[in-house]
Amino acid sequence: MTHARLDHAESSLRRYAGEYGVHEHEHAQVLVGLSGRLELELDGRAAYVDASCGLIVPAGVAHGYLAQSPAEVLVIESPVREGLARVRKFAPPAHWKGAGAALDVVAAVEALAGAGTLLQRRPIDLDLLRAHVDGELHGNWSTPRLAALCQLSPQRFHARFVELAGMAPAAFVRQRRLDEAQRLLRAGLALEAVALQVGYASASALAFALRRERGTGARSLRA
Repeated sequence: MTHARLDHAESSLRRYAGEYGVHEHEHAQVLVGLSGRLELELDGRAAYVDASCGLIVPAGVAHGYLAQSPAEVLVIESPVREGLARVRKFAPPAHWKGAGAALDVVAAVEALAGAGTLLQRRPIDLDLLRAHVDGELHGNWSTPRLAALCQLSPQRFHARFVELAGMAPAAFVRQRRLDEAQRLLRAGLALEAVALQVGYASASALAFALRRERGTGARSLRA
């Protein structure tokens, strides 16, 4: 399937979920990950877009999409220009994501001509990390342990994780623990029992974390 020719650059915010058939365009397409992970097949080659990267899909390259869970993507479509003639991954400027559909697409396309190419990197699977952490919230989820699940060094994992998730690994683990703590407290469990299940040393430590991070307490959650 070939889409119609485009005569000017434009952008849009799109949400992908599930599988999308193979197609191609007479214009170039730039995909900038905002959240989630979008898998692609480009003329038989595997690629992906997540919140840490963007990907250029040149005109005439057949591609299909797969999003195992919902993925938010900023899509820039442009007639063929310098810098858009080959498949390559790049690090998008931070303001692109904040601008969303209001992005100055003409300036963005011009900037791509001088944008550096990201080398192929081992992906970080956030869904996999969530499953492991949620399955053992009481465990010691240090950065090195999380990094080992992704087969990365702790230093590289930390930098890549912040780039991808917008928070440090420790904050990610704390978020998962407090989410579950709130759920259990709403279900009527005692604060002491919940603290043990989600990895806090005492009821008072969990109560302090809930007040500091969520502005709430066990009594109000039960109510």
